[in-house]
Amino acid sequence: MRVEIWSDVVCPWCYIGKRKFEDALARYAGRDEVEVVYRPYQLDPSAPPGGATPVAEAYARKFGGPEMATKIIANVTGVAAEVGLDFHMERALRANTLASHRLLRLAEHEFGLEVQHELKERLLSAYFVEGRNVGDHDTLVEIAAAAGIPADRAQALLDSDEGIAETRAEIRSANELDITAVPTFVFDGRWAIPGAQDPDLFLRAFRRVEELRAAEAADAEAAAAPVGAGAAAGTDEACEICTTRAHRARARRPPAPRWRRSDAARPTRPRWCWSTASPRRRGRGARWPTISPATTR
Repeated sequence: MRVEIWSDVVCPWCYIGKRKFEDALARYAGRDEVEVVYRPYQLDPSAPPGGATPVAEAYARKFGGPEMATKIIANVTGVAAEVGLDFHMERALRANTLASHRLLRLAEHEFGLEVQHELKERLLSAYFVEGRNVGDHDTLVEIAAAAGIPADRAQALLDSDEGIAETRAEIRSANELDITAVPTFVFDGRWAIPGAQDPDLFLRAFRRVEELRAAEAADAEAAAAPVGAGAAAGTDEACEICTTRAHRARARRPPAPRWRRSDAARPTRPRWCWSTASPRRRGRGARWPTISPATTR
């Protein structure tokens, strides 16, 4: 099973959601068979490369003034503490994250997913806990080296145009998949869970996808089995065996997931999702069903 997580390294709910997802994964019996891949998303692609702005100033401009910015920072800091994260957003520096995503892509393709996971964690911690500039190349080289990427390889990537086109193409693909808010967790290309959801919901999603995969395997096995195996072809006995096999395959198949039409047709942006999409785009129909507590019971 593959889970693709679309997120940005300056998104507080992405860090909070990461912790909740990891909690669910640790409790899932089939966790060793789960492959987790981080995909790029930029909340502010227009941020100037190399520049940095205190997050309080950036939030004040984006959300309607210093008072609102203070409330938002206090809220996410409190929620982060509930999952064991010690946010210090008063010293966080908002920056362009394209270079960070290029390094994450490099980690996936050249050094493996374990290195990518370690790099993702270190980038999030650097921004939310340590107050480091995740748009600065020297800082990124240091973080990459600590995560397992040779410093000279990271420096060579950042000093060139390597990976820029590919990373931007992946970012655009999020829009093509109707992902307009982060974090978004896509389970096996079947279901999307937006937001920093409760671990129990992620755990139910793991189990539901496991059931669907098992049902598909049973159907494929039944379809591939020779008709009338163990009996003379064309006899009543052979037909009975074939019918019984198909019946058992259907009996093993879990019920199809159900979701309210309004949920799929009018996705909303809950408080734990950050989006750069326009209201018109947020009203578009989803490419796949979005899991909610009601759809996984």
